[in-house]
Amino acid sequence: MLENVLEIKNVSFKYEKQNVIENINLSIPKGAFLGLVGPNGSGKSTLLKCILGLLRPNKGTIELFGKDIRKFKDWSQIGFVSQKANSFNSGFPATVFEVVSTGLVSKVGLFRFFNKSHKEQILEAIHSVGMEEFANRNIGDLSGGQQQRVFIARALVSEPELLILDEPTVGVDIRNVQNFYSMLAHLNKKLGITLILVTHDVGTITEKVTHVACLNKNLHFHGVTDEFEAMRNTDLSQFYGHDVHVLSHNHHDGGHRS
Repeated sequence: MLENVLEIKNVSFKYEKQNVIENINLSIPKGAFLGLVGPNGSGKSTLLKCILGLLRPNKGTIELFGKDIRKFKDWSQIGFVSQKANSFNSGFPATVFEVVSTGLVSKVGLFRFFNKSHKEQILEAIHSVGMEEFANRNIGDLSGGQQQRVFIARALVSEPELLILDEPTVGVDIRNVQNFYSMLAHLNKKLGITLILVTHDVGTITEKVTHVACLNKNLHFHGVTDEFEAMRNTDLSQFYGHDVHVLSHNHHDGGHRS
């Protein structure tokens, strides 16, 4: 039986008297790559905050690595990458290496020097996102997509078992989005990291993720990617409130169709 990294049981959360998410039941097995999709205002950010321990559900329980979140202490097991692109100060005077190294502060200490092993760990994280040739480049000189790769490396340097990404392609050039998702799929398969990707990009992610969850206050779908692709577009459009088309794989020739 596969170990579940995350177990969400009957979770609800409300601001004042308005329910934002209701009776969410969701389990994520170790090694999965989950795409969490839903329209604006569907409760995705609220659910993430509950998973990260920033909000406490009004109802239900959350378990991380088999432990109740209220007793969970080892947050270094979880990496988080937010929507950085819109708020990052591009004039910040730091190299890629220096930015990634901040991901080790919680383990090494704020005023401790990095030894050879730490430096190798930082370089390995940079390499894992394909940014090794930019290690000494000022992060402000990079494109939005490159900056976001660096922030993923910063989350990876502490070697988390679960990586959560909240719409990481905001600010990324549309031509590079596919390469960005391919990098995430590579991290999932090569390093075995469990990924949760929050995104609006319903069509593209089906080629990369192993599981999909559709949230709009309630959980309307949760299953493997093939089951999600088999959904009728009309069903998905009713869930979103507007026309949505899912791209399906063509497993024989590697292409896809709409």
